[in-house]
Amino acid sequence: MRFRLQLRLETLAMKLLILPLLALFAAPLAAQDLGSPPPTTAPVETTDEGGPPEEGGLTGSVSFEGNLDDLGIAIPAFAAQRDVATPANASGTAALGVELARVITADLKNNGLFKPSGPDALPRPTYPQITDPVWATWSNRGAEMLVQGYVRPRADGRLIVGCYLYDMALKDELARSGWVVAPADWRRAAHKCADLVYSRLTGESPFFDSRIAYIAETGPKDNRTKRLAIMDSDGANHRFITTGRATALTPRYSPDYRELLYLSYVDGQPRIYIYDIGTGQQHLVTQSKNPTFAPRWSPDGKWVLYSMAVNGNTDIYRVSRNGGQSERLTDAPGIDVGGSYSPDGSRIVFESDRSGEQQVYLMNADGSNQRRITFFGGRAATPEWSPRGDQIAFTYIPGDFNIAVMSPNGKNLRKLTNGWQDEAPTWAPNGRIIQFFRTERNTGHTAIYQVDLTGENLRELPTPVDASDPAWGPILP
Repeated sequence: MRFRLQLRLETLAMKLLILPLLALFAAPLAAQDLGSPPPTTAPVETTDEGGPPEEGGLTGSVSFEGNLDDLGIAIPAFAAQRDVATPANASGTAALGVELARVITADLKNNGLFKPSGPDALPRPTYPQITDPVWATWSNRGAEMLVQGYVRPRADGRLIVGCYLYDMALKDELARSGWVVAPADWRRAAHKCADLVYSRLTGESPFFDSRIAYIAETGPKDNRTKRLAIMDSDGANHRFITTGRATALTPRYSPDYRELLYLSYVDGQPRIYIYDIGTGQQHLVTQSKNPTFAPRWSPDGKWVLYSMAVNGNTDIYRVSRNGGQSERLTDAPGIDVGGSYSPDGSRIVFESDRSGEQQVYLMNADGSNQRRITFFGGRAATPEWSPRGDQIAFTYIPGDFNIAVMSPNGKNLRKLTNGWQDEAPTWAPNGRIIQFFRTERNTGHTAIYQVDLTGENLRELPTPVDASDPAWGPILP
């Protein structure tokens, strides 16, 4: 991997030589590289549908997910009290009810969590039946769980979406909730409903109503255009953030979801920016003539970790989110990169080749007590701490590049993928799913994949162009 890192540094160095020339023909100011800002993500208002019952239903964890794989869930079309036109669907609220159920079905099915059946193969309940299910209809179809709901327009133009989860064996309601959303945010209501079902049946925190930042790649492999982009957790609502006039790399959502941290070569020099998702404005954190890598947030959003190569030695630095003087945290000979904070902010995991080959190390947040934690055969790179704090995901390189997890002490390694070149893992907000990007052998095609902690349910996320370096943000408010 040392060779690989050196190759990356050399590649970046070439860019440093090439990009100033390109800058003569490019927009001179950083702000001009940005496209139109994406719509602001406003918090979703919850209705007073009432909380879920305190008793009944299933609880558990991913440890018995094998049973959940076979759990049949019927998800018929959401009922419409009146079929009226809405900006969310030109065909009206009845058609929107079908789309809501399809999104919920896809969320639960594509992640391999349950065995849902969607609205196209099911009868459609009437509006009064949403709170009074016809049990015989669904028990005859072999469903153990039933998700019903409704969609109703409000006078102010927004939509109310209600969601109910029923246990067919108990013939009882397990959970209910409702949300008020703008027509453009109707898919968020569906994700919230899928989150409700997932949380109630697994006892785990949700993750469907979240977004992913990544690098969208186009053009030939030796001259790629790399743009910052975001999309919903299921790949919908894709948007480009930057125009592609400057190379963008390694995005990360801020802990409060309002900003994106990323690296840009807007004028031939590596610069770390923070992009405000609501306003479309950005501010500069650092810039340098030295190669700079992999900025990462601290859990409180006040600090940015990054790596910088100076006089042939690459170390990890910390700088305030507002910029200013950087503090060097490592000083060992070699390449120290990829710092990632523990969830409590007390420790940092990073990769280093100071031992002669690339391995994973830990240190305290102030740079003290640096120690190696991986000693298995092969190399290890791009470590990322789980939001739960109980696992570290990393690129495991016994030969090919694969994704693996281990305990924070470096033990209990489990390989999750068997790709040729899988790298750069990022965690779902609940710490149970991992995304990464896969490079296809021979073609160089790159795409985002995800896999759960069991190593099962591998799937590719749809993106309009090649994609790399995903960053999964926290659950949306």
